[in-house]
Amino acid sequence: MAGPVRSARFVAWSNAVLAGQVSPDLAAARIVGADGAHRVDGLGGLARQTLPVVLARLSALPGPAARLVLPVPGDPVGLPGPSTLTTAALAAGEAVLIAADGGIGLVPVETGEVVVWTAHPVVDTPVLVTAPLPALAEADQRLAVALREATELLSVLDVARWDPDSAEAVEALRRGRLDGDGLAPGYPNRAHEVLARARRLRAVIELAGRDDGAAVTAGEAAARRAALVPLDRAARYAEMAAFNAVLEPGNATPDRHR
Repeated sequence: MAGPVRSARFVAWSNAVLAGQVSPDLAAARIVGADGAHRVDGLGGLARQTLPVVLARLSALPGPAARLVLPVPGDPVGLPGPSTLTTAALAAGEAVLIAADGGIGLVPVETGEVVVWTAHPVVDTPVLVTAPLPALAEADQRLAVALREATELLSVLDVARWDPDSAEAVEALRRGRLDGDGLAPGYPNRAHEVLARARRLRAVIELAGRDDGAAVTAGEAAARRAALVPLDRAARYAEMAAFNAVLEPGNATPDRHR
């Protein structure tokens, strides 16, 4: 099922460190989660460093400065033009942008038992102009529209009749068990709410994409799959907006979801 990615955890907890909400050690543990060791390569020209060391170094920045991007082929939203960062982020489907040293992008890759975050310089270029990252309020409005459209998908799936695994997933979805990791301390309530709705919509979309539903012709099946694309985009943009909410003026408020 659709769920949190490593870059999302990095953004949430590194911003909490930058805002003085948590220690680098606690943030590093939350970023690692169930993974093995995490290391950061190339930040400041240095070889592999541990997450606590990197987070402590970033804590010298004046405030929240990490931003989440979730690019997909054809929609490299929030990324600069052609560069090693864009290529790596598109391959991974995720990246962290950090406002330090002129701009740095971190992309995680799992290599054996270690997750390596490679630092890439942010190179602005007019060759490829990507869409700007959405603000929380705008993403929330688009998500509301997408959620109304997605409710029709559950009714046509009728997954309980033909797929026990999908039926179990739908029940977990309805009970909120697929919401995944939450945000870190310091995020506004609206960001928590938007994130939960975005993840539920992405879970619905993943269920809907498992087969062609009630479609009986190739054309109908293609149309059904095409209809899922804008829904997934709205959910993906909302998830990015939720994690990036503390970078918006007035959004870094005391957390109530600890």
